[in-house]
Amino acid sequence: MWTAAVAGASGYAGGEILRLLLGHPQITIGAVTADSSAGKSLGQVHPHLAPLAGRLIEPTTPDTLAGHDLVFLALPHGASAALAAQLSDEVIVLDCGADFRLSEQTAWTTFYDTPYAGRWPYGLPELPSAAGSTGRQALAGARRIAVPGCYPTACSLALAPGFTAGLLDPADVVIVAASGTSGAGKSLKPHLLSAEIMGAMSPYGVGGVHRHTPEIEQNLTAAAGTPVTVSFTPTLAPMSRGILATCTARLRPGTDPAAVREAWETAYADEAFVHLLPAGTWPRTADVLGSNSVHVQVTVDERVGRVIAVAAVDNLTKGTAGGAIQCANIALGLPETTGLPIAGVAP
Repeated sequence: MWTAAVAGASGYAGGEILRLLLGHPQITIGAVTADSSAGKSLGQVHPHLAPLAGRLIEPTTPDTLAGHDLVFLALPHGASAALAAQLSDEVIVLDCGADFRLSEQTAWTTFYDTPYAGRWPYGLPELPSAAGSTGRQALAGARRIAVPGCYPTACSLALAPGFTAGLLDPADVVIVAASGTSGAGKSLKPHLLSAEIMGAMSPYGVGGVHRHTPEIEQNLTAAAGTPVTVSFTPTLAPMSRGILATCTARLRPGTDPAAVREAWETAYADEAFVHLLPAGTWPRTADVLGSNSVHVQVTVDERVGRVIAVAAVDNLTKGTAGGAIQCANIALGLPETTGLPIAGVAP
């Protein structure tokens, strides 16, 4: 058995990590910490976590997090680096924020306003690379892991097989993705009030300024083996959880459209959590709710010579907490699926 502390336990991501850890057969929950919620019981901020309702939320300090085998950091962007630097090199630290995802300092400073902290092994096990490996090779035995963003999880897995197979133009990628409101976190924001959200969809981060853009480009570049540029537009949907990413890229000249589905089938044939749906069946956010699964579909618009790949994920499960626990399983030498739900919840 291993013990895990969760920092930022009062937020949506922290709460989802705790929910999943309650079902993990080999990880027990240790300290739960937060800042503004310190001193409250966990039941006050997460009533659905009944088995943990009496747990006291402690302040987030290195001393509180010390003595655990794993530490999950579900903190705001820019808050993890200083804290992680004070933790033992022996503990497995999984950062669910963006602090250690990007390999290029210029990419970080362009999109973020805190100092660049470097890069940790990137926690998207299923991501295929141009070299023929996947992202999981860097995670076995790792003691520091950067958990991917929710949009990059969906968008990268939607398109990566086409780049790995050399079928797609790396200079003409357009992605429009819809997210539920939990992706914006738990703090109160007027534009996320139900009166503003219900019955409406709206774009945000328009014009190439969303912070997940360089992460998506980094992942697709690794898959292609050559730089990939992406036009990414996120939208806000009137639902609490889920991401539906519609991703398009131009086929390289001379590409046989029949080779497209084969590339996706080959890439994900042995993946437990990535499901290429039967031809003609399209992903829905409802079908992945509460699961660590990604549903993917791909087709070719032959008239304009473009591939359309659509992916659905639960942004809090596979998009954050489930992805983190999947990476922890790999780092610990456990089967990747340990303690993680593959099936969604319906209706």
